[in-house]
Amino acid sequence: MTKIKVCGLTDKKEASYLNAQQVDFAGFVLFFPKSKRNLTITQAKEIMNDLNPAIKKVAVVVSPSIEQIKEIQEANFDIIQIHGSLPDAVLNEISIPILKAFNISDMEHYPIYQKCEKIKGYVFDAQEPGSGKTFDWKLVTNIPRDHKLLLLAGGLTPNNVSQAIAALHPDGVDVSSGVEFTDKPGKDPEKIEQFIHAVRTWEK
Repeated sequence: MTKIKVCGLTDKKEASYLNAQQVDFAGFVLFFPKSKRNLTITQAKEIMNDLNPAIKKVAVVVSPSIEQIKEIQEANFDIIQIHGSLPDAVLNEISIPILKAFNISDMEHYPIYQKCEKIKGYVFDAQEPGSGKTFDWKLVTNIPRDHKLLLLAGGLTPNNVSQAIAALHPDGVDVSSGVEFTDKPGKDPEKIEQFIHAVRTWEK
């Protein structure tokens, strides 16, 4: 089955939406004030406490510092998703599984991380992560696949996720803006249900 990650949670009630739909991963944006979904560690923990333990909690960060890595690990996140740079000094401090995110402008770095045992998977995203914009999925169809998890992100919605899966056959899909309300902040439970229905219908 295609794994499903809902990213950018901002409210405790959103945990109940994910619990009801039995998603695989829940993402929390940390240490990135530019994002409207940015949370403090304390805010993220409050939402995490309401999540089904079977749902993996993912800390989503951009070029994190060693101090930020320590805070994330002390907060008991299951996985860290890293956009931007990941120098060796930071990598050496990480003791939980890593998802390394790439956008269409830095995919040449993909082979470097293939060789790293701490990297347990990849997230392929658009030029502007979290923007809700798609990218040409053909750009990653020739990426060498391995045993590590491959998640596709970038502008996925209930209307296009089936097409995305058919084009790339990823191990999982990652959605954020595609399941948000159009007229107010936050995740829309109906859109989450529609998104998951679209994924599961395609699998049949």
